[in-house]
Amino acid sequence: MNTVQKIKTLRKHPLIELLKHNKGNPRTLILMEPLWGIPYNLIAPFATLYMYTQGITDVQIGLILSVAMFVQVFFSFFGGIITDKLGRKFTTMMGDFFGWGVACLIWAISGNFWLFLIAVLFNSFEQINQTAWYCLLIEDADSKDLLGIYTWANIGGLVAIFFAPISGVLINSFTVVPVVRVLYLVFAVNMLIKVIITLRHCDETRQGKIRMAETKDTTVLQMLYEYKDLIPKVLMNKEIMKVVIVSVILHITNLVSTNFFSLYVTQRLGIADRYLAFFPILNAAVMLIFMIGIQHRLEAVKFRIPMWIGLVLYAACSILLILTPIGSLPFIILYVFVAAVASALVVPRKDALLQLNINPKERARINSLIMSFTIAFASPFGYFTGWLSSIDRRLPFVFTFTIFIAAIIIIGRIRDPEFAEEHRDVDNPVVCGTGD
Repeated sequence: MNTVQKIKTLRKHPLIELLKHNKGNPRTLILMEPLWGIPYNLIAPFATLYMYTQGITDVQIGLILSVAMFVQVFFSFFGGIITDKLGRKFTTMMGDFFGWGVACLIWAISGNFWLFLIAVLFNSFEQINQTAWYCLLIEDADSKDLLGIYTWANIGGLVAIFFAPISGVLINSFTVVPVVRVLYLVFAVNMLIKVIITLRHCDETRQGKIRMAETKDTTVLQMLYEYKDLIPKVLMNKEIMKVVIVSVILHITNLVSTNFFSLYVTQRLGIADRYLAFFPILNAAVMLIFMIGIQHRLEAVKFRIPMWIGLVLYAACSILLILTPIGSLPFIILYVFVAAVASALVVPRKDALLQLNINPKERARINSLIMSFTIAFASPFGYFTGWLSSIDRRLPFVFTFTIFIAAIIIIGRIRDPEFAEEHRDVDNPVVCGTGD
């Protein structure tokens, strides 16, 4: 196949066709994702090391994570109410500005426990943005396109990871602290640009306009009181709760990987700091190849089987990392490779499966509730895993293995969605396609 034929084939790829079809908010938000993803991935491999180098201990890092998640529960709980009253677009802009822009400015000057805590508390404001951003992304799109849209959202972040070696090269020349400070400043500027683009090129969704009109004369306290009817319906929906439990498990394991993997491989396994920036690149490359070349071929298999296989791979990764000999870079590369395949299988399907079980009329409030549940249940584990790491840096990954086993059992009992948008239960504000 010559180059011209390859280009024509690429243009007909299902993901490319989906992006052409979903104009407006989905395309704008997906194309903007690198503005967040590039600085985030430049910093992420070194964020914990940035704190640790400035005297923040393992236990303090864990404490910061737990306190932050406790505050995130509060913001997440009110996220649906704020999103309904102020609109998806404005709430997304507000979350980007305070949750990332202001937080990154504080991170840039942080040098002690209290400043790092304040930065993370501002970043917790981003949880309001999460609810609004997801609604802005998918509400005007067809339900059959959800998996593809979430795949694109992941791809947008993954492409940005290829910029990560820049931070590794800079840190090798100028050390961790000054480089990460500058990168946080760049991050803050990028988020301001993102806010401006959202203002000019995104539109409020149809459902967003309906909810803004419906809640215009309703007070926040009244909307909060309405949760008394909504919460039991969410808790009693078995399919939603299964996905929520898996979301909690993935939230905890991602927390461990994000915050303790770099310490584990550098402090215990003796891998040089400069290699940290290359692990996310390998992860991104594998996920991109999988998502572009394989993901669309698995549509007939639906959700449960690919997610189950992905979770089995996640569990195997935890064991592999625990058994990695000191100084063995190939073992770590294998760990990253397998974890990337697992993530490509699990994450987009988990997100899409959750939305397919939610009635669009109450998407904002139900999403914010689910996010609150997820963070609330996961919040104690920041301190707990920090404490485990202070005893033995392998223990957080022993813990992730055990909860991955629980997720494997739960996924085995999840039902695949079987019907489309027109068959949604419009009378039930929770169920929208599946259920016992």
